[in-house]
Amino acid sequence: MSFGVAGMGVALGDPVPVAAAADEYLTDQRQLSRWGYGTFHRAGPSVGITDLAVEAGRRALDAAGVTAAEVDVVVLAISDVAEHLYWDPAAACQHRIGASRAEAILVNQACGGAVTAFDTVAGRFATHPDHEVALIIGANRVCETYVNRMAVNTCVNGDGAAAVVVRRSSPGLRWLVTETVTDGTYADYFRLEGGTAQPFGGGEPPRIRDPFTRLAEFFDNDVRAMVEFGRMTVDRLREVVERACKRAEVSAVARVVHLNDNVIALGDLAKALDLPLSAVNADVAAAHGHLGCADQILGLSWLVERDLVAPGEVVALTSTGSGMHWTCTLIEV
Repeated sequence: MSFGVAGMGVALGDPVPVAAAADEYLTDQRQLSRWGYGTFHRAGPSVGITDLAVEAGRRALDAAGVTAAEVDVVVLAISDVAEHLYWDPAAACQHRIGASRAEAILVNQACGGAVTAFDTVAGRFATHPDHEVALIIGANRVCETYVNRMAVNTCVNGDGAAAVVVRRSSPGLRWLVTETVTDGTYADYFRLEGGTAQPFGGGEPPRIRDPFTRLAEFFDNDVRAMVEFGRMTVDRLREVVERACKRAEVSAVARVVHLNDNVIALGDLAKALDLPLSAVNADVAAAHGHLGCADQILGLSWLVERDLVAPGEVVALTSTGSGMHWTCTLIEV
């Protein structure tokens, strides 16, 4: 299967200095200061996740010189709650963009959704020989009713979307392979009560607790198990990158675009992959914060727009997502 990226588009919430907004979210900012974030994006109260997704999708179509009527598949990847329940945000985006003949697919694999979406498109292209064009959108809109954007994980979380148009046999930014490893042992580590097992009731809405509290509860305060979990997540990520490189017969990657994690975690990842910190997306993370499923496409566009990758080099788009999932897509420039 051969297809490549023909155009990219980004839509972001308003830029906000992390230091200026930290008091709104945290009482103790010592950990935050070590994460290295400078700015995050916060959308206005009337802006929903599909608003951001549609804007990014339209910009990607314009950049590719493709009309909405030409799109065969729209894949929307989200990692947060959409505007409504019992509602398909992917179909809503397909309609608003005007891609009326396209199949709409919703992917909700946490922060790795847009990375795995390349594999979803590869499958559709393989089984539908007449399909030529797909639109992949990764979007995030923090629902502050349920989530403290600076305390829900080890990132500063923001609002934004990034999209790519991919075309069959397009020569540039060519998709090579996607590899994913899933371990459902940790499925309960990151969740919000309120589904059919425990529907929302009266009183205060539930909120996702901070990662350190969740980690201690999940592992019953076993410090050794918690440390091993952290080590395992990095090992699994290295494994999935190595598996992708082996399948694609690639000896090395020039750049890694991970989720926009904190600079400490990105440094650990770079070390595990035997790369310098400059080869991972620490600069993008510091400038934008964590944008859920949009991170990797945003990071790819950052590299291309600044001529930071050369023809023939391979970029690894990677993610670790609750579930747990570790995923890697290789793109050849």
